[in-house]
Amino acid sequence: MITQSHPTTKHGRPTSRRLKPTGGRKWRRRFPLLPALIFTIVVTQLPFVATLVISTFQWNILRPGDRHFTGLSNYKFVVTDERLRNAVLNTVVLTASVVVLSVVLGLGLALLLDRRFLGRGLARTLLIAPFLVMPVAAALLWKHAIYNPDYGLLNGTLNAVYRLFGAANGPTVDWVSSFPMPALVVALVWQWTPFMMLIVLAGLQAQPGDVLEAAKVDGASALQTFRLITLPHLRQYIELGIVLGSIFVVQTFDAVYTITQGGPGSQTTNLPYEIYLTMFRKFEYGQAAAAGVVVVIGSIVIATFALRVVASLFREEVSR
Repeated sequence: MITQSHPTTKHGRPTSRRLKPTGGRKWRRRFPLLPALIFTIVVTQLPFVATLVISTFQWNILRPGDRHFTGLSNYKFVVTDERLRNAVLNTVVLTASVVVLSVVLGLGLALLLDRRFLGRGLARTLLIAPFLVMPVAAALLWKHAIYNPDYGLLNGTLNAVYRLFGAANGPTVDWVSSFPMPALVVALVWQWTPFMMLIVLAGLQAQPGDVLEAAKVDGASALQTFRLITLPHLRQYIELGIVLGSIFVVQTFDAVYTITQGGPGSQTTNLPYEIYLTMFRKFEYGQAAAAGVVVVIGSIVIATFALRVVASLFREEVSR
């Protein structure tokens, strides 16, 4: 008679073997997730598929009977159209300016808030507050309360300074018309700096204290400690902030529409606003859909780098 022996431990006790789930058990485990999966597909993927289909048609709502299939001609138009090329350039300039300035300011604020001082909790709350303001509300705040040439804070401050030196009134500057892109960049930097600050601050607080203490014992100055220890440790956190910030800022529509409306002379028209103009002013559905697909593909490329940075951060934390 043949008996089946069970694997035992070194103390002679039988070990338990984990049975692999069969196909039926796998489906029973995954079945509760199906409603969420179906909902996600319906909400995200079906509209994107519809956008892909529309992007292959020449479709102007003012000529509803003239809709016909054109293949990739709309994508060719997106690449060759001068307005869209200008919108791409404005998008790159706006995104790069906002992200770089936000990261630099966020790094400086995070270094200050990482130190202990009286009222640090209140200071953190106040500095995070701009990120919690709705984008449209923030844009309206900057357009009317700060940039307005008649009653805005900037011109009011200039007039007060001029009156201190004996002048009747200071200059009246229309900031949005005279400096459209810098005005837009400053408003967005104010809103996105807290986001970068939080990411860098998390990296600072994850820094091992024994390394900093060893550097202090070895006689390293504060600048040397920051340059040789802190900054290399923050590299991945800064990269994460840059990538995530680029994903969000490249999709900016609220501030452009509210503050400048793409002007003057399309100087601040970025891709999302140009897509809006193509869709709701020119009524070219096919061209707008093709431009939207291009933006989505670019966002996916950036998001891929973001996921890699996040994965590397998790690997680093696990390896410690």
